[in-house]
Parts: sequence; C-alpha cells; structure tokens
Amino acid sequence: MPTMFIRTAICSAALLLCLPHAAFAQEKASATRSAQDLATRLDATIAPYFQPDAPGATVIVVKDGKTVLRKAYGMADTSKNIKMTPEMALRIGSMTKQFTATAILLLADEGKLSLQDEITKFLPDYPTQGKKITIEHLLTHTSGIVSYTGKPGYPQRAPQDTTVAAQIDSFKNEPMQFEPGSAWRYNNSGYYLLGAIIEKVSGQPYHQFVEQRIFVPLGMNHTAYEGYERGAWPTAAGHSLGEKGFGPARTLGKNQSYAAGELVSTVDDLAKWDAAIAGNKLLQPATWQRAFTSYRLSDGKDSNYGYGWELTLIQGEPTIGHSGSTRGFRSYGLRLPAKGVYVAVLTNGDSGTVVPDVVARRAAAVAIGKPLPEFKEVALDAASLDAVAGVYTQDKDTQRVLRRDGEFLALQRAGRGPLVLKAMSPNEFFIPDTADWIAFQRDGSGKATGMTYYQDGRTLVHKRSGEAPPPRIVAKIADAAFDAHVGRYEIQPGMVFEVQREGSRYFVQPSGQRRVEIFPLSETRFFARDVDAEIGFEAQGLMFKQGSRSFTGRKL
Repeated sequence: MPTMFIRTAICSAALLLCLPHAAFAQEKASATRSAQDLATRLDATIAPYFQPDAPGATVIVVKDGKTVLRKAYGMADTSKNIKMTPEMALRIGSMTKQFTATAILLLADEGKLSLQDEITKFLPDYPTQGKKITIEHLLTHTSGIVSYTGKPGYPQRAPQDTTVAAQIDSFKNEPMQFEPGSAWRYNNSGYYLLGAIIEKVSGQPYHQFVEQRIFVPLGMNHTAYEGYERGAWPTAAGHSLGEKGFGPARTLGKNQSYAAGELVSTVDDLAKWDAAIAGNKLLQPATWQRAFTSYRLSDGKDSNYGYGWELTLIQGEPTIGHSGSTRGFRSYGLRLPAKGVYVAVLTNGDSGTVVPDVVARRAAAVAIGKPLPEFKEVALDAASLDAVAGVYTQDKDTQRVLRRDGEFLALQRAGRGPLVLKAMSPNEFFIPDTADWIAFQRDGSGKATGMTYYQDGRTLVHKRSGEAPPPRIVAKIADAAFDAHVGRYEIQPGMVFEVQREGSRYFVQPSGQRRVEIFPLSETRFFARDVDAEIGFEAQGLMFKQGSRSFTGRKL
C-alpha cells in the first residue's frame, strides 16, 4: 500500500474522531453565549428598578435547573453604607405560607391529619360559631375568619412581642366574615392557626418542625424562623420610608407573623426549594399537584389560589407564586413549571421602594422569551381622559368604574381601593407598579365602547355600560389654608392621624401605618388616590371616610 494512501487514511480517521468533539465544543460554546446573552437581558430588565444608594434586592433566575442570573442591587444598609450582596438573608414575609402549607401536607401524607378535618379536632377550644371550618379552608383563605392584621389598632400592637395563644385570642371571637368555602379573602389568621395545628399534631414547636422536616433535608442552611437561625450569616437591614427618606424598618415583635410570615431566607436557598419541588421531594407527586390546583368555591368559581401559592399567568403561561410583605422587607417568588423557570426577588424596603412582583414577573417573561411590553407615560388632556371614563362591565358580578382624577384616570372595583392609571396613548393605559395594562375600543365617533384589561396574563373583556361619575378636580389652595389643618387627630384610643405638609404636598399618616398623600377638592375636603378615602376638616376636628366606613377625630 503506498505510503501516501496510509497517511491519508490515518488523517481521515483522525478527522472523523475529532468531529464529534468539535461539534460538542461548538454546542457548548453556543449554549454559554446563549446563557450569557440571557443574563445580560435579564440584568438590563432588572437594574433600572434599583438605585445604587437606596434599599436594594437580591435576585436569582433559574432556567432548566441552571442559574442564569444571581445578583444583588442597591444597599443592604443605607445608614451604614453597606452594599447588598447575593448571599444575604432577608425576611420573606408571606412567602412563609408555602412552607407552612408544605408542613401541613407532610403531616397529611403521613396520615396524621386530613385536610377535611375540622380545626376543632386539633384546637378544641376555638369558637367556630357553629360553622364547619376545615384545615383546607385555612390553607386556601376561604375560612371566613377575620384576618388579625386587618383589625383596627393592629399596627400599634405589631411592635410588641406576643405568644401564639395571645395572638389567637386577639381574633378568635370576632364575627365570621362569610360562610366557610363561599368566598376567598386573604387571611393571615388562617395561617397562624395552621402553625398552631402543626405544633399540636407534631409535638414540636413550629420553628423546629420546619427546620428538621424541610430546611435541613433540603440543605437550606440559611432559611429559618427569625431568631432561630442555625449560624451566623450576612443579613440585610430592613427599611421603612419616613418624612426624611429611608430609615430603619418599623419594629415587628416576636411571633407577630409566626407561621403566616416570620421566616428569613436567601435566594440561593429558595432556588434549592424550587429544585426540590420540581423533583417531587418531601411530598407525594399527587400532593404537590393538589397544592398547585385552584380551590373551587362553593358557587363553582375558581379562587386562583392553591395551598400557599397564588395561581396566575405570565404571557399566557401558568405561573405559581407568592408575594411577601413585612416590616422592612418585601418579596416575590414564582415558578413556571412548563418552562423550567424560577425567579426570586427579595427586597429590603417595605414602602416607597420597588415592588418585587413587577421585577420578578418581568424577569420571568424575559427568561421564557416573551418580554412584557415597556410602559412609557405620555400626557393627555382632560378631554382625552373623559372620552374613556365610564362604567365597564365584565360579567354580572364584576364592574369597574373609571373616573377622571385630575390629570389621571382612576379605576375602582367595588370593595377594593382605587388604582391610578397612567397613559401610554389615548387608547392604552398602564397600572404603575404592576405589569397590567388596559386597551380601549371605540366606535366611529371616537367614544369608548369597551375595554380589555390585561391582568396577570389574563384577558378580561369589558363592555361600557354606563357614564362615569363626576371627575374629581384637584383644587388649587394656598399652603397657608392647609396649614390650619396640620396637626394630630385622635380617631380612637391608640389611633392617631397626623396631617402634614411638605412644600405644596399634603399627607396624612395613621399611627404605625404608611403615609398617604391627599389632594384638595376644596380648602376643607381632600381625597387620596391610592386608597379609597376622603377627609374633611371641620371646626371640631376631622372626618375620615374609607369605603362605607366613617370616622371622626378630635384635634389634639
């Protein structure tokens, strides 16, 4: 055989052997570039929400089991000039509920309780007022029990340490709000009671049960009930917004949130949590599926809430998630199971800061290749706003009223606070701090005939069914006229409204609650845009109206 032929055959064989390796290397390099490109797009989406010198966030985005973004933004402690880092632990607020729900489901899988058990089986002294309240009702916010955090005076009690028994005593004798299973209303009392049931059934304190049965087995080394951390770890300080900017978070007493919201965690641990869920760890697969299934109310309607998780859509994709808000911190975690995406955003500001829901939802939309539209505000004149104001009906149970509110539109649904809308065009408006927007349809004369509300990925079609209420026109008043009202007003013992002016902006701040900006209708009548409230000043004091409730207060 000629030498040349032998060499050619050897080289050809070597080439054939090398080709698969080269292809693999190219594929790997392409995947790396793709991941880097996604990380760049995610960072470009998230970064504008956070200022370098303001309270910040830790963020993680996981896709197909691989972390594509893990980054910190802003400050961990504005007073000490400490920057946020990705490994820091933060309070997660009501994201705690998914862990409480899982603890209950662990006990159910072991046959130690049934979700259909009445709560009096484990809490025999709880007064159910003749109603059948089950564990499932507590899990799904359908029990009808009053939520203790919504009771008058709670903000004043929140800084005090309490016990589980004392907190339950604070709400157990309140009248039921509705028949169990007939309605959905977010309820911290239900998850507080679930914590007590976990303790009764397991014989362990709540903090110990979730630690031993969930956190330790999953390697979630930096997740714990606050005060029971298993070692030193860097943490972020919480912030609340005050008159002079951000300061230390308002105090929250021990056991005030308990099984409804007292956990701390890191984004790394939350990514481990999602991986465990995806791998059907801890619970039986059918149990996980049940947790992510919307509870159906007694009238057949879906509640869009499972067991400790909200069920929504992002760009049409089924999404399982939950928000958290507690003193000094807000959070949001979501998973898109069909797309293999998980996003967690933990922030260290409880008001006047970025809403983590918006950041997480926008990041998830980028991760699945369906970015949400960018909202850019434009100015419209009064006539353009009046043209779309009116009453819009979705179905026999749902109406939304839009009225002109000075230079804005305000949207309100019965029983809920108003939402300020900002214009993108004469036909399109967005809701600040959300990913939701509205598009109007018009007839040949230009009058609006309907609207489509794009909410949480749902398309809610409405027909115009009535005229708008009279617009609220913001009056121009002299600052000196408002100064006559500045001061403190006692609404009831322990509840004081402080009326303040900053430049030509006017505010009212209830004791222990966030400050609300108010706008003048006249020198003595004012309204709030982001809560359903009006205030009137009289010679003897203040009249405060919120929804159907009215209160009076004397000036101190």
